[in-house]
Amino acid sequence: MDIDVFVAQHRAEWDRLRYLVRHARKLRGPEADELVALYQRAATHLSIVRSTAPDPALLSKLSTLVAQGRAAVAGSHNPSWREFGLFFSRRFPAAIYRARAWWIPVAVAFLLVSGALAAWIATDTGVRGQLATPSEIEQLTAPGGQFESYYSSAPAASFAFDVWTNNVWVSAGALTLGVLFGLPVIVMLLANAVNVAVACGMMASVGRLDIFFGLITPHGLLELTAVFVAAGLGLKLGWTVIDPGRRSRSAALAQEGRAVVGVALGLVVVLLISGVIEAFVTPSGLPTAARIGIGVLAEVVFLAYVFVLGRRAAQAGETGDIEASHAGASAPATG
Repeated sequence: MDIDVFVAQHRAEWDRLRYLVRHARKLRGPEADELVALYQRAATHLSIVRSTAPDPALLSKLSTLVAQGRAAVAGSHNPSWREFGLFFSRRFPAAIYRARAWWIPVAVAFLLVSGALAAWIATDTGVRGQLATPSEIEQLTAPGGQFESYYSSAPAASFAFDVWTNNVWVSAGALTLGVLFGLPVIVMLLANAVNVAVACGMMASVGRLDIFFGLITPHGLLELTAVFVAAGLGLKLGWTVIDPGRRSRSAALAQEGRAVVGVALGLVVVLLISGVIEAFVTPSGLPTAARIGIGVLAEVVFLAYVFVLGRRAAQAGETGDIEASHAGASAPATG
């Protein structure tokens, strides 16, 4: 093979490939397809040169070009910014929307149980006496007492980080421990319902229920919703262990588990927002109506995000799972 003739025939293709490689991140549609095609042809050219006319200079240039082309093709196939955008615009809200039959009942049951317990505590002095001494109740419920001072017990930034970290661990536990037939999730929900009920009942018993809701509502709406979502998906994962449906148990757990991990990552952001509200808005000097309004707004935005974007994505076939090409191989299932 005449090297000079070969180079002259293909120089324009190689130059074009170099140009596309340098602008790989900006390529769209036909140009991206052209990049792939030229990379494949350059790889073929490199193979031909190696086998028929191993010119060292040409081999070096073509090897470098093919390596650059391979990196550009692999990198442009699924850029990280695109994955980030797809996750928050489709996968995360779709996974929450598809699990609504689990976390909405969890929310209703939690509110009913905690409300009933709070009413019992507020109206029964015997129950309150078993939970705490009169002095402890006064320390908790008095103006400036433990319930109120908790939200300003540390610098706002440090408090926000501590609250966020704690809530992330609680939600992650609810999501991942659900695989144990959902039992740890139920225990966690009951414990949280009792904690909320005790604080609510104690404050109501001294006529300070308005203070309770004025302090817990700004951050509590979004925070509890995130906990309900985590618990609901944890229970769904636990039910998958019991009844995987038409899928094999391993395939069902793999698919649902990947969606759960994705939701856990998304809830990190949701809980960060609620933590910032709890640290900077809840204890602030804003009027109670303004603080509650901020909490309601955050909750409405999140629910709209789930039931508008999530619904659309779910109807388009989004499941919250990662792309099939990234999921790895799975054993075929029968039935």
